[in-house]
Amino acid sequence: MRRRHYLRAAGATAAVALAGCAGDGGETTTTAGTASGTRTLTVATYPSFVDGDGSPGAWLKREFEAAHDGVAVEWTTPSSGSSNVAEYVQRKRRGAAIDADVYVGLNTDELVLIDRELDASLFAAIGDDLSHAGDVREELIVDPEGRALPYDTGYITPVVDATTLDAVPETFDDLLDSRYRGDLLTENAQSSDTGKAFLLHTIHEKGGDGYLDYWRGLLDNDVRVLDTWQAAYNAYTAGEAPMVVSYSNDQVYAANEGRDLDAYEVVFLNDEGYANPESTAVFADSDVPDLARSFVDFVLSPAAQDVVPQRNYQFPATTTGSLSGTYAEYAKTPPTPVTLTYDDLAGHVSEWVEQWSRLIAQH
Repeated sequence: MRRRHYLRAAGATAAVALAGCAGDGGETTTTAGTASGTRTLTVATYPSFVDGDGSPGAWLKREFEAAHDGVAVEWTTPSSGSSNVAEYVQRKRRGAAIDADVYVGLNTDELVLIDRELDASLFAAIGDDLSHAGDVREELIVDPEGRALPYDTGYITPVVDATTLDAVPETFDDLLDSRYRGDLLTENAQSSDTGKAFLLHTIHEKGGDGYLDYWRGLLDNDVRVLDTWQAAYNAYTAGEAPMVVSYSNDQVYAANEGRDLDAYEVVFLNDEGYANPESTAVFADSDVPDLARSFVDFVLSPAAQDVVPQRNYQFPATTTGSLSGTYAEYAKTPPTPVTLTYDDLAGHVSEWVEQWSRLIAQH
């Protein structure tokens, strides 16, 4: 279940909805029929991106079709409710048809996986072809080859119930203090984007040679690692622990629900938050490459950047996007956003996650 689904089920009243963690691929299902005589653009994404009238996908379909006469946007999503990147990697390896033109929701480590597993190109280079590609914020650019372009980002960081703590942590090393023993909930880096982002942030801080020692310290201080963001957040809201690895926009949800904002205090350890951008890309085998490029360019346009990220409960990825309403008032951006780039992750991310998982299993 994506984070957006959970908060709606929990009674969120915001007009936007939260995005969350993606897993491995499954079979896809296709929605929205098309009339004869139209050009069809098939866009692959995750279910919550297109779930309901308030979703980012509903707005994109409506607005893109209105601007392109005779075009129908058709969404395809995995029936398992998770990411379908692995499915497209398998199809490409077998030489099977891709049956999609655009991919929405690509994480940087998934791009690394694609390049590791395939010799042929799954996505086409498009960066130089688009009028809005230059608007993507430089610190969020993930692909040195210009295939995947970020359209939104979240910032992963601890959220703290400051009503139950005498003092909130300010640094990563503070989390090792005995005063916070058993206080931190985080997520499995193998099954959760938030868990993986927090792991990568510790690698950014402690290095590839030091992060396991840091995690040994967290484990000795009784950190709890749960499988999903939803499980961790449920435990947090139930009062099982006063800190959870989550998103820097959690106060938006709290404000919309009339909750005590001090119980959802966003903490930027070392004045940083880990940026986890989501990207979109054009399949190299698309039958309508020009239309696919136009769609990606539209996603990066100022009009879309003012709407799509907030509907996805994220932040704009471009310099032209803006926030509004409750989101503008309560969403927090870190003083220093950090992230590991494609080059940082290539050749390392699988090993880092595997070493981390062995450590967790042994503890």
